[in-house]
Amino acid sequence: MAEATYPFDAYPFDIGACPSPAYVVDDALLRRNLELLEEVQARSGAKILLALKGFAMWDAFPLISQYLVGTTSSGQDEARLGFDHFGGEVHVYSPAFTAPEMDVVLRYADHLSFNSPGQWRRFRDMVASAPRNISCGLRVNPEHSTGEVALYDPCAPGSRLGTRAANLAPDDLDGLEGLHFHALCEQNSDALEATLDAFEARFGQYLPQLRWVNFGGGHHITRGDYDVERLVRLIRDFKARYPHLEVYLEPGEAIALNTGYLVCSVLDIVDNDGPIAILDTSATAHMPDVLEMPYRPEVIGGAKPGEKAYTYRLGGTTCLAGDVIGDYAFDQPLAIGDRLVFTDMAHYTMVKNTTFNGIRLPSICRVDETSREVRTVKTFGYVDYMQRLS
Repeated sequence: MAEATYPFDAYPFDIGACPSPAYVVDDALLRRNLELLEEVQARSGAKILLALKGFAMWDAFPLISQYLVGTTSSGQDEARLGFDHFGGEVHVYSPAFTAPEMDVVLRYADHLSFNSPGQWRRFRDMVASAPRNISCGLRVNPEHSTGEVALYDPCAPGSRLGTRAANLAPDDLDGLEGLHFHALCEQNSDALEATLDAFEARFGQYLPQLRWVNFGGGHHITRGDYDVERLVRLIRDFKARYPHLEVYLEPGEAIALNTGYLVCSVLDIVDNDGPIAILDTSATAHMPDVLEMPYRPEVIGGAKPGEKAYTYRLGGTTCLAGDVIGDYAFDQPLAIGDRLVFTDMAHYTMVKNTTFNGIRLPSICRVDETSREVRTVKTFGYVDYMQRLS
């Protein structure tokens, strides 16, 4: 391969110091998000948790734990990761637990949300005999959809996530101390306001007897146009109505939003009704939400097709015909060895990537917020692929 070149001068760090491909998290940008979230906690009185399903780069936990009160997880392994490497409160929710998994979860959890009254009844005795004092709650479905992508709508008709008011009897909450709703995805606080109204209309009768309410995730708090003032007002008003209740938020995406990059290289350029640059990364393996959401990630120095002189289709190295990231225009022709940088690649990338086709996972790097030096935290190789199989 030709020596790597760097065709743009707007990079926020030395991309030549990174392996290729590599996820790169910028500590300065991460701290900026955390400072905003800390302000929201202070002004609203809510507690904010890191949702590990969105961002679980535990090398960064010592920084994040300076600002957030704990983690929320989707099962036994995330719960242990949060307990071992983050500290603070450990919250756990799953649509369903097995008995062996519950035995592990009970070693680490402080708060535990069940998806149905049946799950609570099944595991109530195990919780009572657990070595930890665990506050349990129930996930409910406010039946108020505000999102545009059905794949990410927990309130869609027929949803398996959460218990509807019609399926809840008063004695189902016997022994429980909280309610948990999660209905948003990458949304602003107006969506929370409408959802909160629906939640209170359906479940408000139960709130006087509880200790906490979890507003779930999907709050895009650190996005530039997010209405933080409305969020603070909603939480403060809710707490004024129910002063005995602790309020939790558990965004995963808002913690790492716009804090990371994916650095990659051009391996080849072929032509099929236009030039196609084949990269050493993959949409399906390394940035799966590009295909699942779907969405078009930004590239530093790139533009929409036709907006600059040279347009390329950017594709990955797997055998999937649809492993295409998108079409991008550049001021100068791309060449083999050039490096490209995709933005906003910290959340829902490392936690969802795969070794499909045996393609190696991108390295993980961090950029020091003061020196701007790049540190490689982790690289992956054959053993990481092999140990997933048998």
